[in-house]
Amino acid sequence: MEQVNDTSFRKKLISLILPMTLQNLVFALVPISDAVMLLFLSPEAMTSVSLSAQVPFVLSLFIYSITAGGSILAAQYWGKGDTESIEKIFGYMFSLSLPIMIIFFSCTMIIPEGVIGVFTDKEVFITGAVPYLRYASFSYVFMTLAMIYETLLKNVGFVKQCTIASIVIVFLNIFLNAVFIFGLFGAPEMGISGAALATSISNGTGFIICLIFNLKLTKFRLRFKNIFRVDLDLRKRFSKYTLPYTLNQLLWGFGFAMITVILGRLEEDVAMANSIATIIKDLVSCLCYAIASGSVIVIGNELGANRLDKAKLYGDKLFKIGVISGIILGIVAAASSPLVIKFVNLSEKAEHYLLIMLLMCSYYILGRSINSILIGGIFSAGGDTKFGFICDTLTMWAFIVPLGYIAAFKLDLPPMVVYFILNLDEIIKIPAVIIHYRKYKWVKNIIDEEV
Repeated sequence: MEQVNDTSFRKKLISLILPMTLQNLVFALVPISDAVMLLFLSPEAMTSVSLSAQVPFVLSLFIYSITAGGSILAAQYWGKGDTESIEKIFGYMFSLSLPIMIIFFSCTMIIPEGVIGVFTDKEVFITGAVPYLRYASFSYVFMTLAMIYETLLKNVGFVKQCTIASIVIVFLNIFLNAVFIFGLFGAPEMGISGAALATSISNGTGFIICLIFNLKLTKFRLRFKNIFRVDLDLRKRFSKYTLPYTLNQLLWGFGFAMITVILGRLEEDVAMANSIATIIKDLVSCLCYAIASGSVIVIGNELGANRLDKAKLYGDKLFKIGVISGIILGIVAAASSPLVIKFVNLSEKAEHYLLIMLLMCSYYILGRSINSILIGGIFSAGGDTKFGFICDTLTMWAFIVPLGYIAAFKLDLPPMVVYFILNLDEIIKIPAVIIHYRKYKWVKNIIDEEV
């Protein structure tokens, strides 16, 4: 069996993971900057925006499932050296994303009350969220376009450029938040609406930067023929390997959104504490997601080049990295609780809830690290997407969501018992995920395989 050059593996992984971690981190800082500044207005304003953030979260599930599916194929095509097929994937991702982008923009612009009403029935939160969603609707267009261009850039070796775009987005967002929320430098004082306007302008700027990088650094173009005349073989491959992944992301994501719905219909203190806990979980999970995204590219390149033994050894190393990083990040999340509680301006009851939630993050982050790297990274790199779809769907919809609903609204259990149940999804599926990993069904070149 071919041996892995540790130095080469580390260099390749670090060149992907460090920029992607930084990119995920700066994106996680956007809701944090919104929350911090809006806390100066009121905890209700912060919670309204936190609940509104579920809308771009659901949109990102659709778009990420499409772009991640494109990345599965693009990574193997890049390893094979087939640039023409990569450009076709670029166009196909856009054609699939376009109608979704239009629907989300239209709904948040025209019927924001109905959109936010899905996530909460508290009038105080709905009132604050409506103007936010209208202004933020433009950001959903720019976010979609940027995700498509970033997927292309990452898969052809320009990860650092995507990170630069992300850094610009975050710092511009933080600056414009202060300007529009509080009315600095002669700008109108817009409050919650100002946070949404800042997000739209920042995402628009990020998209323009990605477009410039694409035009300057690559020969790949979004061509009309690739958008409206899809290659039949490509469509079959895309459907075979990415449809289960797409369904997995959507059903898991909708289940995750249902968790927010359940918690949003409990006490207001629970909703406010959860909005902070979610931000912390996402912040410390940046490394997990970066390793998962890097795994698709690193392993996909080796599989596409028919270096199957090396891909398998890379997978074993990445699995170990996932366990270690999960333990460390879980400890960091729990240890951050005193600092977070000291910083936020919540009621005593909400702070008590937040402390318990952050302590529970320790085991949740471990599970998220292992599962995201194995299911979202290693399995996906080899087109092994059906297992993730079945595992995540059963976990979320046969266990977490129904039990959480029963615990909250039928048995009327204490809020933290409900929260504990709703955060078991990443832990209970670990044994099945590891057993499936050891079968090595993901070690496969899907480009040369007959469809």
